[in-house]
Amino acid sequence: MQTKTDAIVLHTIKYGEQKLIVDMFTRELGRQSFVVPISKSGRSKLKKQYFQPLTLLTVEADVRQPSNLQKLRDATLLQPLTSMLTEPSKLAIGLFIAEFLCHALRDEQRNEQLFDYVRLSIEWLEGRQADYANFHLVFLMHLSRFLGFFPNLAGAGEKALCFDLRAGVFCATPPPHHEWLAPHEARRIRLMMGMDYPSMHHLRLSRTVRNRTLEIIETYYRLHLPAFPELRSLPVLRELFSV
Repeated sequence: MQTKTDAIVLHTIKYGEQKLIVDMFTRELGRQSFVVPISKSGRSKLKKQYFQPLTLLTVEADVRQPSNLQKLRDATLLQPLTSMLTEPSKLAIGLFIAEFLCHALRDEQRNEQLFDYVRLSIEWLEGRQADYANFHLVFLMHLSRFLGFFPNLAGAGEKALCFDLRAGVFCATPPPHHEWLAPHEARRIRLMMGMDYPSMHHLRLSRTVRNRTLEIIETYYRLHLPAFPELRSLPVLRELFSV
């Protein structure tokens, strides 16, 4: 069946001499893997540079279920990402987000709201010139809402001193296991849950605190997504933003 849909590139690997296998999250089909023929001719519609991580595309494909590899027929840029491919800090964030999504959306079916959230987030980062040091933290916090384990704020009152990472709830006393946050870190997580991209720069974090917050969020995802691996892009991201 011929299908046309918007798509976000997650991961690309070389397949033979003139083909790529490209994992994408699409608006109409969910997570899909495509075989992409790459020609050295400048006239080719399928240009290799289209398949960089987080590139926003409109694709046409021959979709045959339950095949694991679909045939990509055409691809056009939905929006060029200039700054995200040239600015080192944005590039590092983008590579991290793409790798994270590649694992977090491993079996994701069609979810238009999730697709739109990721796309609008990428577009926001592309257009931002400054004050995006907390972007990946806010992005991951709100991403959990679409995946079904956004922290429950019901008990997040003044007496809620701890945060149970397993249950995803705030609580007055520590739970009977080791996966929980002490009051000062629980308050920071609760604060970040209420932030959006325009307001997140008001939360000033040192690199140490920002990396600790990322570690907490990553642990939270590991507890709620099976077989979530170590991320190769994480060490580079941890070196960003000295203040």
